[in-house]
Amino acid sequence: MSIFTQLGVWNWFILGGILLVLEVMTPGIFMLWLGLAAIATGVIGFILPLGWQVQVVVFAIMSVISVLLGRKFQPGGQVDSDKPFLNRRHDALIGRVFTLDEPIVQGAGRVRVDDSTWRVTGPDCPAGTKVKVERTDGATLIVSPAS
Repeated sequence: MSIFTQLGVWNWFILGGILLVLEVMTPGIFMLWLGLAAIATGVIGFILPLGWQVQVVVFAIMSVISVLLGRKFQPGGQVDSDKPFLNRRHDALIGRVFTLDEPIVQGAGRVRVDDSTWRVTGPDCPAGTKVKVERTDGATLIVSPAS
């Protein structure tokens, strides 16, 4: 415990450095804000003579402020794309109409989509029936007869 009292406010700079190193080694950018809060607490500790209890409270307040500011200014969320169905091809099929290659028997059949064959489920229908894709369940298309 004596090393902590001997280092004084330098503890906050050391903690900030450790948190920034952890930020580099882990995904995300959460430790960055805590590291900056620790460094800011060290700076405040140099300016104002505060007891360690008050420094811990200052660190907690600075952590909340830095995380909130970081979330506000951090770019993120859904990025608009010119190819919204990339890696979600099945979602692009919803609403399209196809002709059954194989009949739907006991709720299962097959339909040809462009250059591939997809498994379909829906009401029993003979081959050649036009069906509309209502939704998807994994790699299975849920269809209904097209009207």
